[in-house]
Amino acid sequence: MTTMQAGILLPLPRLAVYLSFDLAPGGDARAALAGLADRVDGERVVAGIGLSTVQALGAHIDGLRPFPVLCAPGIDVPATPAALWLWLRGDDRGELLHRARALDAVLAPAFVRREAIDAFQYLDGRDLTGFEDGTENPKDAAARAAALVQGRGPGLDGSSFVAVQRWVHQFGRFEAMSADQQDLSIGRHRVGNEEIDDAPPSAHVKRTAQESFDPPAFVVRRSMPWASGLDGGLVFVAFGHSLDAFEAQLRRMAGQEDGITDALFRFTRPVTGGYYWCPPLADGRLDLRALGI
Repeated sequence: MTTMQAGILLPLPRLAVYLSFDLAPGGDARAALAGLADRVDGERVVAGIGLSTVQALGAHIDGLRPFPVLCAPGIDVPATPAALWLWLRGDDRGELLHRARALDAVLAPAFVRREAIDAFQYLDGRDLTGFEDGTENPKDAAARAAALVQGRGPGLDGSSFVAVQRWVHQFGRFEAMSADQQDLSIGRHRVGNEEIDDAPPSAHVKRTAQESFDPPAFVVRRSMPWASGLDGGLVFVAFGHSLDAFEAQLRRMAGQEDGITDALFRFTRPVTGGYYWCPPLADGRLDLRALGI
């Protein structure tokens, strides 16, 4: 039976680890991915395949493309694509560490780990700025329609595309803003989470209002805060049946439509950006037939 990777639509875990990998020169990616397929259950581990890996296998996934590099005055949105992305979900930090080490060993020497990021739930599902995250996520059937590929046939139906960015918050800048300025930057009141009707056009909520695009740009956000030492921010994760909706939102945030940049850039910046294809599952294991595996 073919299914989606369940973690895409499940509630966020208490803890997570994000792993990204580069292809090693001369490595056997096909054999490494075949070994990974038995270890990805789609719930405790969600897997995304990068464009470079798809191309190395001589395959093609329609809709998977390079992450866009965007620039605006004083703002850079970088592209840092990886060959493979894994989202490990759980509630015990030690268990996640050992699971990450085991996956790292399975993938070596074909894939070399680039980054491992610890993430967690903060309070009742808030960003480290204290604002509630993911308020406008579609629910139930609407979430499945937004996140999952349908009508493309075996090996593709139930798959998803994911956009991943790591944002680094400049807490000093944020804390120097008044409470009203903070609320207006987001477009919601931090206390009560009520949307501010007369927020400026630069407010994040107005920049990314999913129904305001043509066609509507609905994605399923599964972002989580991260921290390392005294640094922290948000690992932004957005699943979609294509990458179009996320990219439309990102371009508007960067002022590509009207020259108005998102107020988020006043206190946070993305330092990574990548697109990945998340295969479906078949009989409980990662279905890689679209890649010829």
